[in-house]
Amino acid sequence: MKAVRGAPHGSGASDMAHIVLSFEDNRLASALFGQFDEHLALLEQKLGVDCRARGNKVEIRGEPSSVEQARRALDHLYDRLAGGSDIGPKDVDGAVRMAIARDDQLDLPTLEQKGRMALAQISTRKKTIHARTPTQDAYMRALDRAELVFGVGPAGTGKTYLAVAHAAQLLERGQVDRIVLTRPAVEAGERLGFLPGDMKEKVDPYLRPLYDALYDMIPAEKVERALTAGAIEIAPLAFMRGRTLANAAVILDEAQNTTSMQMKMFLTRLGENARMAVTGDPSQIDLPPGQKSGLVEALRVLDGVSNVVTVRFAAQDVVRHPLVQAIVEAYERDATEQRGAANGLPLDR
Repeated sequence: MKAVRGAPHGSGASDMAHIVLSFEDNRLASALFGQFDEHLALLEQKLGVDCRARGNKVEIRGEPSSVEQARRALDHLYDRLAGGSDIGPKDVDGAVRMAIARDDQLDLPTLEQKGRMALAQISTRKKTIHARTPTQDAYMRALDRAELVFGVGPAGTGKTYLAVAHAAQLLERGQVDRIVLTRPAVEAGERLGFLPGDMKEKVDPYLRPLYDALYDMIPAEKVERALTAGAIEIAPLAFMRGRTLANAAVILDEAQNTTSMQMKMFLTRLGENARMAVTGDPSQIDLPPGQKSGLVEALRVLDGVSNVVTVRFAAQDVVRHPLVQAIVEAYERDATEQRGAANGLPLDR
């Protein structure tokens, strides 16, 4: 299972390094390198190194820091394969991000200072999820430690998905008796009109992302049984009023669309042995003009309160299609430029 690596040595240029990694299991090494060495090609693209595979060995050449990052990423991915997990290009991308982050953010308490990478993970019977960015790592560990966690930032960073996965893990382990998932029923700029059906059918379109994440963590038949038995409850935020949520993992999604009153109402539902996660993107508020966002207010009011942790995601934490990250960054640049123009500063074009 352990990778045996050759010592770095010069390759004819003082600023270059060269190592050879040897993996004990040929079958796992093949899966590690990927079909037609696609995973190694991704390492080359992301880190600017040269990788050449021969049997169960891979030779890596490049800048010393990049070579070390490639080693860390491959060691971590091999350990995952040895543990029975499958890996794909997205896992390689995540491992590279974390390997780079270890150099850039050694003060981050969730990363080991030296040796092999220790990435946070969430495990259910159906799936194991590993952190793919330093912020995801911090978020997953915060969910495990704190009673109230705010995850804020752009779409595609895994805020809601990881919160639902953590709730499913707590339920499977018997650490909570139920999961409560909720969102404010606010239309995203469109007028949907009157929806047909009973109450569940009316609100399900708003809650569909929560269902999707849940089915990814727990087998469908168990989700249906839990919904029927009340062990999993998915309801609009208005249904939370007057309740005390004890022995539960509670998630409020799209929290930027809560009013100040709704947010206070939700946060004060916290009961004994309950864990709360609040997720949202303050840049995508769909409330009527002039209406204050309860999320924005709560982040200000609760700043510094004990056992309340806020984890802020950014564009570089987007783990969807690479174009999504570019889109988020473009919008962020435009917003910065517009703020500068409003303050009388010239636009940087």
